[in-house]
Amino acid sequence: MPTLPWTVPNIPPQGADVHVFASRFRTRTLWGALRFLLRTPAVWRQVGRAPGAYGATLRAQPLRRTFWTLSAWESADALKAFAGSGAHRPTSRGLAGEMLDVAFATWRASADQLPVSWEEAVRRLA
Repeated sequence: MPTLPWTVPNIPPQGADVHVFASRFRTRTLWGALRFLLRTPAVWRQVGRAPGAYGATLRAQPLRRTFWTLSAWESADALKAFAGSGAHRPTSRGLAGEMLDVAFATWRASADQLPVSWEEAVRRLA
């Protein structure tokens, strides 16, 4: 699966302060990576409809069992509401046991800086 392009469900106000979230997941097995891939479309559709979502992308290296997400939100509360609802909630709970390693990073940015680069996300996840 290639990197999914930066998708903008809701256009942020110019110059608005946004909540950026990055994650990295490494699965224990290739079976875990396959399960992650199979559940991705439903979560991706949810992002496209999520209130407060200002942008999102996904990078997948399934043969290396590694996946990254990068998203921008109106607020931490908007991200929390997304994570606790829809397809994301059962997906994250169902895949938790498949994970070897996870990393998360959050920071504030200006909407004028979107989309955030993968280089920035990877640096913050290191």
